[in-house]
Amino acid sequence: MKKLKGPCRVALVDCLAVKEKDKVLIITDEVLRKIGYAFFQTAKELGMDVVLTEIVPRKNHGEEPPEIVSELMENADVIIAPTSKSLSHTTARKNANKQGARIVTLPNINEDIMVRTLSCDYNRIKELTEKLTKILTAGKEATVVNELGTDISLSIETRKGLSDTGIVHTPGSFSNLPAGESFIAPLEGTANGVICFTGSFAGVGKLKGTLKIYVENGLAVKVEGNRKVEEKFKTAGEPERNIAELGIGTNYKAKLSGNVLEDEKVLGTVHIALGDNHTFGGKVHAKFHHDGMIVKPTLKIDGKLIMERGKLVV
Repeated sequence: MKKLKGPCRVALVDCLAVKEKDKVLIITDEVLRKIGYAFFQTAKELGMDVVLTEIVPRKNHGEEPPEIVSELMENADVIIAPTSKSLSHTTARKNANKQGARIVTLPNINEDIMVRTLSCDYNRIKELTEKLTKILTAGKEATVVNELGTDISLSIETRKGLSDTGIVHTPGSFSNLPAGESFIAPLEGTANGVICFTGSFAGVGKLKGTLKIYVENGLAVKVEGNRKVEEKFKTAGEPERNIAELGIGTNYKAKLSGNVLEDEKVLGTVHIALGDNHTFGGKVHAKFHHDGMIVKPTLKIDGKLIMERGKLVV
């Protein structure tokens, strides 16, 4: 518990700028109870008005919390959610933001990741992330290739890029912790090509081989290379096959650990997600949102080189 107090304090004071009058809600579950309680104890010691609630672990990332918790969220000023399944891409989170809550989610985080990645200079991460987000917002088409076979194009025209910076000071703002990504929802129906995930994939962790997903007109049409993912997509509906997100990692202390929360923030990686994107500018409501990591990618926006074999060139 003692080693978690420093990271918890960074989140509460530096990232969320919690004030004395703020109503603070911490949502956790059995899996991450220790971390949830560390946040509660740290907030209490800092003199904050804090409530801790534990929910039954969700089955999938993006699954809604219980209705009573959704109601609590809409009445909170600050929400911290260390849960085993992500509440980021939920209507409950989106509605709480609309009511002015400042929110951070920490899906499936562990003590090692907290201690390592919450010691970052988040102003440095913010500067790089917002620079990349401007490029995404201004862009029309993105292409990602790598030496392992990834070759995919996606339209991002008219969509707004978003920044996950870890600085959550204004009402209605939201971030993951650890933070560090620039991301966008591609236009539905426009992605075509092949994605070769070799870093990690949500629900699987680190990949031992190559997970290959073939994409036509914005949908995953064939999955090869990992039995668990293949089985999941045999019963997946069209919304779950949607190419939902293109993201760029910007956290210089993150490393590929098999935990997608951290992996998608690794500087020099690109991630593509399948499933839900209605909470960040897309139109698809799906049962899950699953991210996969592409290592040593070359990324171009409107033909301009942004990253070459895992090295940013902008």
